Amino acid sequence: MEQPAPHILVVDDDGEIRDLVSGFLKRNSYRVMTARDAKAARQAMADYKFDLVVLDLMMPGEDGLSLCRDLRAKSKLPVIMVTARGEETDRIVGLEIGADDYLPKPFSPRELLARIRAVLRRATDGAGDLPPTELVTFEGWTLDLGTRALTSPAGADIDLTGGEFELLKAFVQRPQRVLTRDQLLDITRGRDPILFDRAIDAQVSRLRKKIEPDPGNPTLIKTVRAGGYVFAAKVESVGAA
Repeated sequence: MEQPAPHILVVDDDGEIRDLVSGFLKRNSYRVMTARDAKAARQAMADYKFDLVVLDLMMPGEDGLSLCRDLRAKSKLPVIMVTARGEETDRIVGLEIGADDYLPKPFSPRELLARIRAVLRRATDGAGDLPPTELVTFEGWTLDLGTRALTSPAGADIDLTGGEFELLKAFVQRPQRVLTRDQLLDITRGRDPILFDRAIDAQVSRLRKKIEPDPGNPTLIKTVRAGGYVFAAKVESVGAA
């Protein structure tokens, strides 16, 4: 049976932007709903299932950062954050709270479409070069590259955003190897002139908080001065699930 087209929720207080983005995505075979603020977005998500949210940062009432933070605490729904504020710190904050990508206004609908396709692909792809059910372990942790499930040494399930999973997958597939920020950008997102080194730093910081015993003194993901990062743990494949 043919799968339905991905369902996108566009959240923006600017009616012209909502109509522009919605119309363009529909013409490219997506199902689309819109919401003018966080309250309307919450209601839409309570009533319908979505595959991705395009979320404006600056909105009256509850802003996009607050809504994204709440979404990430409750689900793995992919989020692309858009905003007229293009400052580097805004991008880093958005990525740190769990946005899967960040697009500053003004943007072209075609660029947004490319970002949506990339994020959805990362959310649904298998494990790249490894078999889709491959399990790997490191320092008592278990990562299923097919289901994207991460289990702690204590047996707890750890939620990962799409970006965090892609970064951890890049590390476990290349242990004991120095990876520059440019390499990590290429591996996890593809080369993109809008992305920047500190986006990777923000993702690494978030991932460390989830897997390092002491994020302030990391032993798994080590920083290499003027080089990048290295995954210092021993990684072992344990076969299929």
